[in-house]
Amino acid sequence: MKVESLVQIIGADFYTGVPDSQLKALCNYLMNTYGIDKKHHIIAANEGNCTALAAGYYLATRKIPVVYMQNSGEGNIINPVASLLNDKVYAIPMIFIVGWRGEPGIHDEPQHVFQGEITQKLLEDIGIHTFVIRNNTPEDDVVKAMDEFRKILDKGKNVAFIVGKNGLSYDGNVSYLNNNIMIREEIIQHIVKVADEDPIICTTGKASRELFETRVANGQSHKYDFLTVGSMGHSSSIALGIALNKTETKVWCIDGDGAILMHMGAMAVIGANSPDNLIHVVINNGAHETVGGMPTVAASMDMVGVAKSCGYSNAVCVENFAELDRELTEAKKRKGLTLIEVKCSIGARNDLGRPTTTAIENKINFMNYLNNKQ
Repeated sequence: MKVESLVQIIGADFYTGVPDSQLKALCNYLMNTYGIDKKHHIIAANEGNCTALAAGYYLATRKIPVVYMQNSGEGNIINPVASLLNDKVYAIPMIFIVGWRGEPGIHDEPQHVFQGEITQKLLEDIGIHTFVIRNNTPEDDVVKAMDEFRKILDKGKNVAFIVGKNGLSYDGNVSYLNNNIMIREEIIQHIVKVADEDPIICTTGKASRELFETRVANGQSHKYDFLTVGSMGHSSSIALGIALNKTETKVWCIDGDGAILMHMGAMAVIGANSPDNLIHVVINNGAHETVGGMPTVAASMDMVGVAKSCGYSNAVCVENFAELDRELTEAKKRKGLTLIEVKCSIGARNDLGRPTTTAIENKINFMNYLNNKQ
């Protein structure tokens, strides 16, 4: 169905969320209609953050908000839904729009399969009533579902539209750009060259895909890399766990700005433990590029300042390849927890492939390499 129809049927005045490629039609509609607007549309750091923000909107206005997200974010909403929104607590009504990645019967990437299987049940188990919108769902059925949802919302309960593949469409286009000059895939190639045979833990999305293809192009083994194909925001914590237990090995983490924002508390924990063998490279394009390009707030934040405040002994920002190569080389030589923020353009190759090895194969090969390295 047309996203404009769904928005009209819902009749809400405020949307907040974390972008999802399955909800690209909605995301682009919101950006074209509102942009980032304090009164109507805010892109938050993670899905629990969105839920709490939306609760504040309801408390201040008495109007029902909408939270949008990929189903991978359901884990992040469980606590605020169960202990804040639930009708046995504060009875705060809310409408969720959830992109259904890994929907049973539809091919998807491995990190989405199990999440897809439990998507609807998990929502219903935490008290959220659901209705599924597929590419052939009649608009009248959505109208009827919303009529039933209003009765539920009036009782201080929560509802969700689960959107399957091609469930929403939008004819408008949005172009997401910035003024940075470095391309992420080339940044990763420079990191790989300096890291040599050091282990690399890479964040989810296109970064992991580009790291995989860099190894292919170089004729190198994939055993050096752990590709965090899911669990957005947790790559740096995985890297911390490895660095603390492989103290004689230089450990690299390739991260993204959206991932950093999603679980920023990890930086404080990393800084407090301060492993002197960890190099944390944050590729910052100010966008949720893998799921469509919608902006993050990282383009305007002082990431270096945050890192230093968290206890990183070395933190720098680079904007060109000469600076990048210099800082990568220095980080490789020194002892001391390091963060390198790399300002990056938005965009990737249209023919960018996906890993051809399974997640289990990646884990086994990486563990074997890591544990035989020293």
